[in-house]
Amino acid sequence: MMDALIQRLLKGDVRALARAISHIENDHPSRLQLLEALHPYKDRAIKVGITGAPGAGKSSLVNRLIHLLRQQGLSVGIIAVDPTSPFTGGALLGDRVRMSQHYVDPQVFIRSMSTRGSLGGLARATKEAVHAVDAFGKDVILIETVGVGQTELDIMNVADTTMVVLTPNGGDTVQAFKAGIMEIADVYVINKADIPGASKLVAEIEHMLDLVKHDHTWRPPIVQSVSTKNEGVAELWDEVQAHQNYLRSSGEGEKRKQDRLVREVHETIQHQLSLFMRERLAEDEMKRMLQQARNGKNNPYHIATALFKQWFSSDDGPARETEQTIRE
Repeated sequence: MMDALIQRLLKGDVRALARAISHIENDHPSRLQLLEALHPYKDRAIKVGITGAPGAGKSSLVNRLIHLLRQQGLSVGIIAVDPTSPFTGGALLGDRVRMSQHYVDPQVFIRSMSTRGSLGGLARATKEAVHAVDAFGKDVILIETVGVGQTELDIMNVADTTMVVLTPNGGDTVQAFKAGIMEIADVYVINKADIPGASKLVAEIEHMLDLVKHDHTWRPPIVQSVSTKNEGVAELWDEVQAHQNYLRSSGEGEKRKQDRLVREVHETIQHQLSLFMRERLAEDEMKRMLQQARNGKNNPYHIATALFKQWFSSDDGPARETEQTIRE
């Protein structure tokens, strides 16, 4: 069943791609089999991350970029991440509305994903969904994060080129640099540049770059745009291509790729351990131990220590399962 789905995806079946991403999001039992099969087809697309504060115009900018890329004959995949409600668990996937004009284009694939409680501006499964779209054969993949705060930096671990979208009068740039969100940018975009304060913001960023990027081989360019008027979009794409050339010529792209592979090992282990513990905690014995914490007959630290010792020392624990998987 999964083998057939994988073959359909690799042959360009868009329904197979959509089904594969659903399997990834829902932790299908064959999820790792799917990702392993798609791994050789990774790193062919240009992956561009678009992040920034809520209301900066990220979705409008993405919409304009799609139009530009299609004019150049490039196929496009879009992964747009929306926040999940802490009350209902649902998400308003507003990007589907903003990009609706592109849904009839067979060379454009748009997938909205809810964060499902994940922090960092991305859904947990976003990176794996990007792998699926990459294997499908899209030329460019645009990853739009939720409106992020100062320390939500996951996009830099997914995208080759990260855009940080800012708006004039959007807050203290110095504070933003200190917190980290500004430091992940490969390209800065001053969107809504037709309102007062754009020149002042450019000067502030240039000053901060003199301080924190003075010895870097790549100095992030600053592009001013007005996405609602389609201004600055072509210049923005030119800077993305310039950064792609830098990644290839400097070796930085290969270094980032290797770092991501190691990070993916860690993240996969963490997720598999999380699933393992969730299953074990649902067992009757585990429920009894948790009830002891509720009624005060035991403390959570002693219970957690006891469970970890039991899981990691037993023959059927996660360490044993991982060892068996590697041998196979």
